[in-house]
Amino acid sequence: MGEGLQFHTTALVVFCFFFALVTLAGFWAARWRKPKAGMGSLEEWGLAGRSFGTWVTWFLVGGDLYTAYTVIAVPALLYGSGAMGFFAVPYAVIAYPYMMMVLPRLWTVCHRHGYVTFADFVAGRYGNLWLTMAIALTGVLALMPYIALQLVGIKVVIGAMGVQGEWPLAAAFVILAAYTYSSGLRAPAVIAIVKDFMLYVMVLAALIYIPIRLGGYARVFEAANNLLGAHSPAATIYLKQGQFLGYSTLAIGSAIALMLYPHTATAVLSAQNANVVRRNAAMLPAYSFLLGLIALLGYVALAAGVVTKDANMAVPLLFLKMFPEWFAGFCLAAVAIGALVPAAIMSIAASNLFTRNLYGAVRRTKMTPAEESRMAKLVSLAVKFGALLFVLKLPATYAIEMQLLGGIWMAQLFPSVAVGVFTRWLHPWALFVGWVAGMGSGTAMAVALGLKSSVYPLHLGGHTYALYAAVPALVVNLIVSTVLTVVFRAAKIDDGSDVTDAGAYVG
Repeated sequence: MGEGLQFHTTALVVFCFFFALVTLAGFWAARWRKPKAGMGSLEEWGLAGRSFGTWVTWFLVGGDLYTAYTVIAVPALLYGSGAMGFFAVPYAVIAYPYMMMVLPRLWTVCHRHGYVTFADFVAGRYGNLWLTMAIALTGVLALMPYIALQLVGIKVVIGAMGVQGEWPLAAAFVILAAYTYSSGLRAPAVIAIVKDFMLYVMVLAALIYIPIRLGGYARVFEAANNLLGAHSPAATIYLKQGQFLGYSTLAIGSAIALMLYPHTATAVLSAQNANVVRRNAAMLPAYSFLLGLIALLGYVALAAGVVTKDANMAVPLLFLKMFPEWFAGFCLAAVAIGALVPAAIMSIAASNLFTRNLYGAVRRTKMTPAEESRMAKLVSLAVKFGALLFVLKLPATYAIEMQLLGGIWMAQLFPSVAVGVFTRWLHPWALFVGWVAGMGSGTAMAVALGLKSSVYPLHLGGHTYALYAAVPALVVNLIVSTVLTVVFRAAKIDDGSDVTDAGAYVG
């Protein structure tokens, strides 16, 4: 029996214990800070009444952005491709100043008008139904493979312990669906606190104990570099000539997309006030430090002699090989629990978008808060069920390929949301056509690469530039939006109405 197929009883028992613990916490969360009026509104179920302070928001946003698939996939990139995988670290660093400038202002506008999603903001700012639905549809489409990837993370962990079949993943889905339905955003907020403590213990133990056993970091880097050189294509622990532009645009484009994802909006809009958002932008770089450490696990796995055709199995197999089995079970539980937090927030975010900005936008009569809440709960179940079918019926590579598209798509919201929070100059119809152009060109570039990569070789002036597809697509989007704004304003085409309070944009 292969290394990845051995049955690890002790690890599985420890894993189940911690999984059961957070399941209880998820159901208990329905009683935590429960309002007297109950959770019969989208604001209470989907945003926890905008009641979270600095620390809860920090855990929630961190748990939202640093997912189980982050712990699995970032080291897997280094394990398989070397230094290019480190782009995730600078992109997180770039994201926080951007977060500091944009998100507090968005929070203020959304709080003042009762907006639950960024698409709500676009609807109020521009008064254009087609643009609003485009923003909402982009968010839902980008979230579906992202949720599926969280389930892929759980599947990888369970498989590493030797548990075969589809029933463990289905059971995890049922548990996730049940406590998200009953507790709303409060469930992932509580679980995020537990998950983060476990994650820090896991990473610090792995990056102190395992390298000592392997002879120190000099030995780890030397062994990793030698082994990467034998890969096809060959890789190294440092960037090679021709990779710099792709690396930097991956960091920049991913940072732009990160703060526009609906699950980021959901976590941020649950904060008590704009200052909580600002403090989190200042504190969240601690997670970037953690991410850098997590990434190193890919090199550690190479140096430890972990051999697997599926790079996503590298970290779970590393833990099972190098740690006592009980502690490996603890670490694998931390990874799986790390999937529950973002999966719950993402399903809530997708249901908020569908309820408010897709179904709600075309409905003739406005839904009551209770109707919105009921529909959002049902949609969140449907979203998770769809993600489960995605994972069970299709190869994991499909979810990964769709996620590549997701990042490209989300960057196309930048002109409407991030620019829109500072100026209303861009015409809503120009923004819509720009969105179509950005989505079309970005998708075409990814498809031309067979959805195997998002770094596209752009040919300009006799030179080839390897760029993250989201960046040239966004440039196309901005150019089209700017040019058509001038044209549409000259033609006096109706530019909608801005119903947001101008005072909310001050400060």
